[in-house]
Amino acid sequence: MPHRLAGRRLGRASDHRLHMLDNLAVSVLRYEKVRTTEAKAKEVRGRVDHMITLAKRGDLSARRLLVSAMPDEPLIIDKLMGELATKYADRDSGYTRIVKIGPRLGDAAAIVQIELV
Repeated sequence: MPHRLAGRRLGRASDHRLHMLDNLAVSVLRYEKVRTTEAKAKEVRGRVDHMITLAKRGDLSARRLLVSAMPDEPLIIDKLMGELATKYADRDSGYTRIVKIGPRLGDAAAIVQIELV
């Protein structure tokens, strides 16, 4: 039994999983709520919270870290650094909420909605 392994595998290879979670994080920041499975939502929650925390710092180093995480999304970075950073200025953490919706019809996977608070 492997011990001390962090994160869920989600039935995918590591590179596919990382890209999928990056795309899901961008979708959460773009649309401010996304329906997905519970396991994916729990994995992406930390990424979204970290990106918002970086945007709240507001310095050049934080912007460069965000650009390196999302190189093809300049509008999302501007939204993070402007609108979302001011929206969450008084909040230290907990920028996302996971609301259970119910089982998916095909395979009964738990579907949730992850949204920005």
